[in-house]
Order: sequence, then C-alpha cells, then structure tokens
Amino acid sequence: MKFDEFPKSIRPFIIPELGGPLEYRCLKCRQAHSIDNLLYTCPDCGGVLLIYDLGEKKKLQRPGKLWRRIFDNRRMATIPALKGIFLYHELIAPVIPLEHVLYLGEGHTPLVEANPGLIKKIGIPFYYKNDGQNPSASFKDRGMACALSYLNYLISKKKLDNVLAVCASTGDTSASAALYAAYLGDSVRSAVLLPKGKVTPQQLSQPLGSGAKVIEIPGVFDDCMKVVEYLADHYPVALLNSKNAWRILGQESYAFEVAQALDYQLDNTVVMVPIGNAGNITAIISGFLKLHRYGLIVGLPKIIGVQSEHADPVYRYYLEPNPKERVFRPVTVKSSAAQAAMIGNPVSMPRVIKMVEEYNRINGKQTIFVVQVKEQDIMDYMLLANRSGHIACTQGGESLAGLVKALSRKIVHPSERAIIDATAHSLKFSGFQDMYFNDTFPPEFNIHPKKHLQNHPVSAGLAKGDPYSDPQKLKSVEEYKLFVKKIAKTITNILEI
Repeated sequence: MKFDEFPKSIRPFIIPELGGPLEYRCLKCRQAHSIDNLLYTCPDCGGVLLIYDLGEKKKLQRPGKLWRRIFDNRRMATIPALKGIFLYHELIAPVIPLEHVLYLGEGHTPLVEANPGLIKKIGIPFYYKNDGQNPSASFKDRGMACALSYLNYLISKKKLDNVLAVCASTGDTSASAALYAAYLGDSVRSAVLLPKGKVTPQQLSQPLGSGAKVIEIPGVFDDCMKVVEYLADHYPVALLNSKNAWRILGQESYAFEVAQALDYQLDNTVVMVPIGNAGNITAIISGFLKLHRYGLIVGLPKIIGVQSEHADPVYRYYLEPNPKERVFRPVTVKSSAAQAAMIGNPVSMPRVIKMVEEYNRINGKQTIFVVQVKEQDIMDYMLLANRSGHIACTQGGESLAGLVKALSRKIVHPSERAIIDATAHSLKFSGFQDMYFNDTFPPEFNIHPKKHLQNHPVSAGLAKGDPYSDPQKLKSVEEYKLFVKKIAKTITNILEI
C-alpha cells in the first residue's frame, strides 16, 4: 500500500520513531546494566536478565485503540523491515534503526482452524499456529531476527568485524542462528554445539547448509548449554540461545500476532505452549502482559505449558501448590520424541517464575498452568493432527496432547477456544514418524504404534517374470498400453474400486 493511501491520522505512525532507552535488568539482584554491550547474565551476581523499556511510560499515554489501528494499518506497508516481527517495532526493540533490521520472511505465521472432525474428536474448537512456516522452519526465527538485528546494529555502531556467534541446540536454534548469521555475511561467523546423535538428520543439515561450524559433543542439550555458557563468560562471543534477552523480545511477537489475528479479543482463549528451555513460554507471557499494559487487549488469555514425562522440570516445580515452598530442581532427561523440548535444566526458569507470578496477579486468579503428557500421546496426537490437514511437529503433537490432558483435568473447558503452538515443521521430525510407522522406536521411548495410525507405501508393481513389469523394456505403443492397463487393474484392487 502506498504511503499516501493510508488514513491521514495514521500516516505519522506508519514508520516508527526510534524509542527507548532500554536497559538490562537482573531478576536476581535487580541491578541495571547498559545495552551498549552484549550481556547474557548479570556481571554482578550471575542472574538472568530481561530488557526493560525506560521510555514505555510515554508510549503508554497512547490509547490502545490507536495502537491497534497503527499495527493493523502497518501490515499493509511494503517496507521490508516492517513486514516481519518488527511490524511491532515499538513493542519489541525500538532502539534498532530500520536499516539494521534483518527480515528473512519470519513472523505472521497463520492460524489454521482444525477441521470439524478433529474438533469433534478433541472436544474443543482450536487452531494451530504454524510456526514451522518461518524461514528456517521453526519459531526460533522470531527471536533470532531480533537478536541478530541488534547484533547487526552493534557491529555498525562499534565498527566490529569477525564476530563469532555461538549457540547450543537440539536442532532448531542452530538452524535459525546459522541462517541469520549467514545473511550478515563476512562480519559474523557462526558456530553451533549439538549433542552427538540426538539431532535429526534434517535438522543437522540446516546449519551445515548455511555454512556454520557444527561441533558435536557427548551428552545432551544441557551439557552443550553449559559449554556455551562457559564460552560466553570467558571469551568474546555472541551467545544466541534464549539466555540472550534479545531473543525473548523477538519471540514476544507470537503473542502480538495471536492477538491481532483474533481482533484483540482474547476472552475465553487458551494458548498451548510446549516448554523446552522455557524461553518461548517466557516470551509469550511477557508479550501478552505488554499488550495488556498498552491497552491493546482487555483480558489475559489462559496459558498452558506442556512437558513430556521424559523432560518435565517445570511441571514438577508447579506440582507444589504453595509458592513459598516451591524449589526448582533440574531433572535428568530421557529420550523424547519431542526432541526440541528435551531439556532438564531450562535457563529461562527464573524468568518463568517471575512472569507467571505477575501474570496470575494481574488476572486475579491462576491463569497459567503446566501439564505433563506421555511420549505415546505425543506421537499419536501429532499423527492425528497431520492426518487432519496440519503440519505439526512432535512439539505440536505434545501441545495437542496437552490440550487433551488439560480438558480431562478441567483446566480447560469445551466452551473455550485454544491456540496450539506447532513450533516447527513436521518434516524436521519425519524420522520419528518413520520409527512409528515401522515400529522401530528404541525401548526407552516407550512408544508403541497404533495400527490405525501407521502408514506404508504399497507396491503396484507386476510380478518379476511378467513381460510388462518394466516399462523401459517395452518395444511398442501397444505393449505400453497393456502395461498401463495391468497397473491400473492392480491399483483398482488395492483401492477397492
């Protein structure tokens, strides 16, 4: 849409003004730190950081109705920097000039309503938000677009060169970090640490294809994360895991998009989120709180985190009903089909605790819950969703299984509507589908295929001795016509037509 076609009252707001200032603030000691340097933990006490907008008070004077009109009109702008998550520039990282914003097509993933048959089976109206339709095929691109845009800004501002960006990953983070770093060219080198043998071949291929230095180490994701944290504490590297507070800001866009897609009417709405390193649920909680402060939404939606029984430290923490007696204890993870969420010591846990407390306080009642699901249900519900026209990954299956569990526990009611987070594209986890179809899951997964959900290719080939079994060897049009007729007859038998 051309600039002069926007309503006159909105034109001054289409291109956002630079705002701020922003600062890091430690959740443990409350100390504030400048954003002029990349920090991942508090230099005073080692606590986890969040980023606060010191200029928010001025922006809060703008009515929520006007904010809605700005964002709704801005969606029609053709400026690349405003096409992705930075459509919400003022709410995400208002200190980043538009010329330093990276846009690779991330954000604004669709809400896809479940078909009537699936809604009837589950017992509640729901939508999948297909974050697998981001450029690297996962939700991680939201946070990476923000973190790398800010890094791009710092590189320009400080005349930096040959910056090393590192991350630990179960697959999706590495793919996203490598992709966005590659877009920045020679100014950034990318290195990713992966747990050897615990990343799908599809996920492994992504950072390799983007040119990252891929380093496999023994252990699980939590071990990779400890090594990356050590590197960030002792060497000049840019850490790109969700410990990076800029990642959290970018991932808040999920909440903004859900609200905008539902015309900012979130009453009776439930948002289902798988929990891995806890950065995504933190960001979504923070995003809805921000929308509420700015007056874009009136009520806060219910949020339900989901964890597998094989990696459930957040679920166990909230089993204790008395907040004063809760103690967080990391768990040793077991093999999980929800591989991206197979994390026993999430680095964003301090953020979760703070955000959940604030969210429930503002709503005046418990509005955030955590449920635990079985590995069997993760696979069964992923396949059920995809057989119903979706493209859910195993984490998407985990979230649908979580919705069913929440309904059975009466945390969610059939009169509500649910938004389910499919964090990645189903093709990233096709290996788990193959294991299900072929009944080759190792025993530790405790997953046993249900026959009606299995699927295999069926051969329509002719018997080996049949003279028409190989169309390449046929010598005439008549022979080829007979080949087609024989194959068609075989297919009619298979399809019972």
